[in-house]
Amino acid sequence: MRPVRRARSALWPFCLSPLRPRRGFSTIAKIKGPLAPPLLEETVGENFARVVSAHGDRQAVVSRHQKKRLTYNQLDLDSNVLARGLQSLGVKKGDRVSVSLGNNLEFATITYALFKLGAILVPLNPAFTASQIVSALNHLSATHLVIGTETNLPYKPPRSNVPILESVAPDLSSSTLSSEAIPSLRNIVLVDNSAGRIDPAPFCATTPWSTISQDTDDRPPVPTSPLSNHEVVNIQFTSGTTSMPKAACLTHRSILNNGNQIGDRMLLTSEDIVCCPPPLFHCFGCILGYMATATHGSAIVFPTEAFDPMAALKAVQEEKATALYGVPTMFLAELELIDDEKVAYEGFEHLRTGIAAGSSIPAELMRRLHKTLNLTELTICYGMTETSPVSAMTTTDDPIDKRINTVGRLLPHVEAKVVDPFDHDKILGTGERGELAVHGYLVMKEYWGQPEKTAEVIKIDEDGKVWMHSGDEASIDEDGYVSITGRIKDLIIRGGENIHPLEIENCLFASDKIAEVSVVGLPDPRYGEVVAAFIVRRHHLPQGQTPITTEEVRDWVKQRMSHHLVPKYVFFVDEYPKTASGKIRESPLKCSFGLAARHSSSAVCEKFKLRDKGIQLLRERDGQD
Repeated sequence: MRPVRRARSALWPFCLSPLRPRRGFSTIAKIKGPLAPPLLEETVGENFARVVSAHGDRQAVVSRHQKKRLTYNQLDLDSNVLARGLQSLGVKKGDRVSVSLGNNLEFATITYALFKLGAILVPLNPAFTASQIVSALNHLSATHLVIGTETNLPYKPPRSNVPILESVAPDLSSSTLSSEAIPSLRNIVLVDNSAGRIDPAPFCATTPWSTISQDTDDRPPVPTSPLSNHEVVNIQFTSGTTSMPKAACLTHRSILNNGNQIGDRMLLTSEDIVCCPPPLFHCFGCILGYMATATHGSAIVFPTEAFDPMAALKAVQEEKATALYGVPTMFLAELELIDDEKVAYEGFEHLRTGIAAGSSIPAELMRRLHKTLNLTELTICYGMTETSPVSAMTTTDDPIDKRINTVGRLLPHVEAKVVDPFDHDKILGTGERGELAVHGYLVMKEYWGQPEKTAEVIKIDEDGKVWMHSGDEASIDEDGYVSITGRIKDLIIRGGENIHPLEIENCLFASDKIAEVSVVGLPDPRYGEVVAAFIVRRHHLPQGQTPITTEEVRDWVKQRMSHHLVPKYVFFVDEYPKTASGKIRESPLKCSFGLAARHSSSAVCEKFKLRDKGIQLLRERDGQD
């Protein structure tokens, strides 16, 4: 059995729920979040109606690349029209409707149209290949696919979706849709987002978006049967594989309350303007972004369909945004533009808050975000798709060390415990590292159609409580702050010593000569595994500084950490593959491609790609290949 290493605790006043002391420990690592405010017991549509009533004349969605903006009133009416249009295509309560779009008004509108009907929104990564789309839709027996004529991806030219359409429905010129690849598919709704580059007119088998979104009847739709807030309304894929996808089933109650609590913790109001570069197909965009803003009457801004750092900064400046979202690589790309004077260092005075998706934000990056972008109230979230997704989050006024070293404290009505990863019935002590498990309204109902996979991660304790086991290694300190130290299966075991890649990554990331870093284990005949660091150098350095060298990398770690954590191998690369949300490191905010899954998760897969790359480089160096 692997030893569980003790994490350093940090103190800050916080009232914990009373805990019964466990023999050998002053407290056990089992805590509860606040009991107030009470949970919202309504559907997403019902909550949206209340928001529209209170804030109807305020901006709801700003799509800068489309040069369009909607008030809450207009979004309500447009989603009513679209819901009726979808009903005319046969969409009814419980149907799985797959949406493969970037961040645009169409995605924003169909979200509420489907929720009002009780149909299930299934966001797909627009980067999916034809085989991935076929696999996903067949797994869910999806009835409808909404897709753009083009796909926009970060840093790439637009990609035509015609080959995908032809794979799904070979005879696009037919007057009726026929798909042998996806027998359940009844309609393909086509959004023309190609600016004239693709002519959709010949695709008679598809339904143009315009034909279902421009009616004059904007009355609220009537679902085929009454809706319950406990019903599934959103399915998020958590695995990037095509053969065995896992689809997490989330309810009105789980995503509505999660979004509302996130907005509460950010102190959002109807005066806030949130710039949201993360994608809507991902939990970050659709729940931390769209649900958090909509429940508070705030405006959400989409700079582009896919992430563009220049467009994001321009959106912040010109829309006078008060909040900015991003993963560390997004923030770094934005800061680099400012450093290179490609974007004027002005217009950021309205920013105050935002969300960074990361288990911890290195002190240097946090300092730069505070100083350069005025994000003095930046918050950090932890969660996974299966928990709707956020379970712990910092506050806008948490001490800086808590925002750097922890992911905050539990959201209301959430419980968490740290258990022995080899004995889930054994709750560990405060400060001890083990597997984090979460209980509450936010836990998914199931993985669609995979009861055996559901049983692997959802456990019922002796009190009948349902716990989602995260696969993340964590500790909880005396004040209820949660620290994530890596994936249980992401550990590097060097001579029997457990090494956590995240600790070394955070150490290296604090160097102003390093832009990105990922640490993996490589095979070693003596120790079993040793530490290898893949580093992207920062190209913009102060005058007189030179790019970081291998020895400087090792010295940096040696001066700050134990000797066994010093990388044996250092590889300098221009870039490396990232997850769908732009992350290379395991992040506590699990994206819709399996950051919650075990080794099949995309972030872990990218780690293994780096591991394979390192092995190949060593073979080439030693003349073995």
